Amino acid sequence: MPADGNLFESLPERLSEELLEKLVEQDGLRLERIVSTGHATPEGEWYEQETDEWVVMLTGAARLRFDDAEEVLTLKPGDYLLIAAGRRHRVDWTDSDSPTVWLALHFRIPY
Repeated sequence: MPADGNLFESLPERLSEELLEKLVEQDGLRLERIVSTGHATPEGEWYEQETDEWVVMLTGAARLRFDDAEEVLTLKPGDYLLIAAGRRHRVDWTDSDSPTVWLALHFRIPY
């Protein structure tokens, strides 16, 4: 993991798969940079994580869908949200005209 860098350097124009890069990982906390170029969760699949996830959209756009809600959420730069551990969700689409860059912070809140 690099100790420093720039989140917007070396952004690929096209990727065959979404790019996930760990920026920090320690003591139950993981920070990732995610780069998408038109990617979506495969049809019929859902993410269901054991940790809470806070995401922020830095560039591009994406639409998220939750298994427990009718509403879909469109994220644009500056938007963020907290996805509780165990909440099933999927990415319906990401911007295919320019890279979509997210930060995702995975952690566990003791309840």
